[in-house]
Amino acid sequence: MKQCVIIGKANVGKTLFAINFASYLGISKLEIEFTTPGGEVYRRALPYGEALEELTSDQPHHTLGLQSINIKMPGFKGQKHFALVDTSGLTEGIHGESLVRKAMAQTLAQVRHAQVILHLIDAGSVGKVGTIRAMGEVDWQVAQFGGMRQGYAILVNKMDLEEARQGLVQVRQDFPGHLIIPISALQRLGFAEVKQFVWRHL
Repeated sequence: MKQCVIIGKANVGKTLFAINFASYLGISKLEIEFTTPGGEVYRRALPYGEALEELTSDQPHHTLGLQSINIKMPGFKGQKHFALVDTSGLTEGIHGESLVRKAMAQTLAQVRHAQVILHLIDAGSVGKVGTIRAMGEVDWQVAQFGGMRQGYAILVNKMDLEEARQGLVQVRQDFPGHLIIPISALQRLGFAEVKQFVWRHL
């Protein structure tokens, strides 16, 4: 199955985006395949509300492993079937916990095989401290790699925050030539443009 992988720093809003984007595409009960960093695979079906409650958190590295949501996306010419893959957050340096290190390695390995990469950046943080500090070195390097591929887009998240406007301006300056889509994972802003991008590259 083709894959659309969501990547980004911890707490940038990847899981909230994945759940709300699936809901936006008409899925009320999420069929999710979980793959742990150790390779264990199990599946669960979660209604939208339960998925939000169980899978999202303000704590970093709440997502440890891959969470693949089975998607059938409707379009003008039928539908496209793919896996929307939520991943563990990237972090700076060598993390102290081995499980987090394994989860990050799993995330980076997933990027190599994906047809579509949606790279979330926290516009609010960029607006406060600048792009490089907000992203961190690992996240920044992934963006350099992604920009050389088709099917890669930067989603500048948290546009519902006041400070995000300056962050969006900064990201556009720092990533000339990249496709940049401003979104709010919370309020579902920009989702129509994301859908069009995903459709084109699957």
